[in-house]
Amino acid sequence: MEEFRPVGVKDVSANDFIATYAAHLKSNDKLQLPTWVDVVKTAHAKELPPMDEDWYFVRAAAMCRRLYNRPDIGIGRFTTLFGTKLRRGQRKERQSKAAAGLMRHICKALEEVGILEKSASVKGGRKLTASGQRDMDLIAGRCTVNLPQF
Repeated sequence: MEEFRPVGVKDVSANDFIATYAAHLKSNDKLQLPTWVDVVKTAHAKELPPMDEDWYFVRAAAMCRRLYNRPDIGIGRFTTLFGTKLRRGQRKERQSKAAAGLMRHICKALEEVGILEKSASVKGGRKLTASGQRDMDLIAGRCTVNLPQF
């Protein structure tokens, strides 16, 4: 008899989970796209806005996954995590941070939906609510089609 093993977000591939959760956020119609989503750059080092029209939902899903794995992450840490390299011609590349206003807007939108809340710890930052964590576990259960059996 096979043993039942509950599946969480950490057990699923990051790419599969983020794509599935982004589709869930888009179909849920609670998270509204801002009007400037097609013209904003995601970082100082970028030349153009993202080509994918669903990039806002993908970024929100990736931020939620980061908060699931490690709670109490603030806006400054998100800008470092989602930053990119700054190309400087012949000189060496440097790390460039992502747009903090964009991270803040996504966090506020997820707070209005009820997925995130401000953390009461000394560190500060944001954390997932119980309903947000439950939704993410349910979505991770849908991604288990290609999981290896142990």
